[in-house]
Amino acid sequence: MARAKPAAAVAAAAGLLASIATQVRVARPAQPLTDQWQRTPVAQRGPTRLGISFRPLQAATFGLDPAEALDRLLGYPFELVRLAAYWDRIEPQPGVSDFGELDRHIDAVAAAGREIILCVGAVKAFGYPEYFVPVHHTPEPLPERRLIDATTHGPLLESACGFVARVVERYRDRPSIIAWQVEHEAVDPLGMEHSWRLSADFVAQEIAAVREADPSRPILMNGFLPTSAPVAITQRWRTRGQGDSLDVATRLADIVGVDFYPRHAIAAKAGRSVYLDGRRGPWQRRRRSLFTAGRELMVCEGQAEPWEAVTRPPSQPAVGMYSCLPEHVIDVYNQCIRWNDDATVAMSAYLFWGAEYWLLREREGDPSYLDAFQRILRES
Repeated sequence: MARAKPAAAVAAAAGLLASIATQVRVARPAQPLTDQWQRTPVAQRGPTRLGISFRPLQAATFGLDPAEALDRLLGYPFELVRLAAYWDRIEPQPGVSDFGELDRHIDAVAAAGREIILCVGAVKAFGYPEYFVPVHHTPEPLPERRLIDATTHGPLLESACGFVARVVERYRDRPSIIAWQVEHEAVDPLGMEHSWRLSADFVAQEIAAVREADPSRPILMNGFLPTSAPVAITQRWRTRGQGDSLDVATRLADIVGVDFYPRHAIAAKAGRSVYLDGRRGPWQRRRRSLFTAGRELMVCEGQAEPWEAVTRPPSQPAVGMYSCLPEHVIDVYNQCIRWNDDATVAMSAYLFWGAEYWLLREREGDPSYLDAFQRILRES
């Protein structure tokens, strides 16, 4: 019997390595564009509402005018828009507040008859670099490999709670706003660049500030759903002690948001990239547990733009990127919508991630990403 344990461990390790091997791809990033997006069937969404996240900073990075980009996107018949209050843009200096850009975006979405989920931050919000604390609130960089909590960063927590309350108080009378998002992937490390993490208690106090300012609307928290074994193992290790953002969301939020990226690059060299492709990975078990957590569930970020081994999603003439081709906009949507098939309650919404990229592609002569999105809206 004593020999069985090492044998079982070896078998388990071999099984894990085999699983990882099936999820690794090596490919040229640039792939020929095809008409596959025109032939891919579109799943019926039932009661799930569709929408986008809008990133004005990403639009500007692509050389687009953010206001014009938003107006262009609002010409499509989806129902929801997720916007964000970026702390360092709203409070560029101590005692100075500038809500002008966010006011204009909220006004535009409301005028188009769409509903809004507003991410109030404070420390993290969606869109690169995902960290938007004004420098006057962090005279020292947040320390790596540390939990950021009330004990270590009391003044930051106090300021963060003040900011989220101020945002909610400003917009709580807007009927177009249906939910507040607190933080972004709240207790996960900030990508691979940083290892500090917000504590669950830090986030809980921000949530309390939002609920005090507006007890009538639900709180959304989102988290990254690992789709491959290497990412799942890494995330479990990096978030040990208090769980990852999905764990905390199921404890603290009214709505749990899933960020779903089934294919992404992790390295590039000599014209080829290494990708993790977990579209059929063991994450399915985690997904099922989310549907039984007793919370409303939505997909906050369904991958619809490339995730390559660079910060800015590449766009090259006449080709698409391996991590997200136009047909993958439909494939990822279909995969998530089919989660409803074995769920007691259907997911409430599916938000596409990458709308600004579609406009960039259209400007450069490739409307296929936008056309794939339009097919979903028309045929689902």
